[in-house]
Amino acid sequence: MINILIADDHPLIRQGLRKVLSSPGDMLVVDEATTCHEVFDKIRKHKYDVIILDIIMPGQSGLDIVKDIKNEFPRLAVLILSACPEDQYAVRALKLGASGYLTKEGALDELIDAVRKVSCGGKHVSKSVAERLAYAIEDNLKIDPHEKLSNREYEVMRMIATGKTVKEIAESLFLSEKTIGTYRARVLEKMNLKNNSEITYYAVKHGLIE
Repeated sequence: MINILIADDHPLIRQGLRKVLSSPGDMLVVDEATTCHEVFDKIRKHKYDVIILDIIMPGQSGLDIVKDIKNEFPRLAVLILSACPEDQYAVRALKLGASGYLTKEGALDELIDAVRKVSCGGKHVSKSVAERLAYAIEDNLKIDPHEKLSNREYEVMRMIATGKTVKEIAESLFLSEKTIGTYRARVLEKMNLKNNSEITYYAVKHGLIE
């Protein structure tokens, strides 16, 4: 039996996943978590085979969670299930140790296959993501400006590029407006950009937003 922890702050998503994953017969949703703190509280007390993790979680960046989980529990499989398109987050997540990346728009049978695969130590990636990983290895010495950003800075940068205000970003990430302002300043400095318009232009040009 594959023991699963679902980490997502949307109750309808958790309910739907529990229903889907209960049908095959070889999987069991043991527990659920709605925040980053809750994820770590549970994995330190209980044993799971797979964590199905949303990349946007209250408190901490979902990408940072992947890194922290793998540092403390290197054998625990983390399967990302996110509304964010894979071309914007998948390679970064896999580099941090995620076992796979799926979008919430994907097929349900793909999710089931992915859970089985990563629970046995395998990796689940789409063909397009595999190609991006190959190019990333080839071009390891060439680092684009957005690759210099921390995971949280990257999230804030993308949100700015989609037109969200500092207040909207703060509410979405459960952080203060002052903190978001600090992240914005770091983004501008690290990417050598001057304002939000240049952030948006860069993000569109590099395919970081739709």
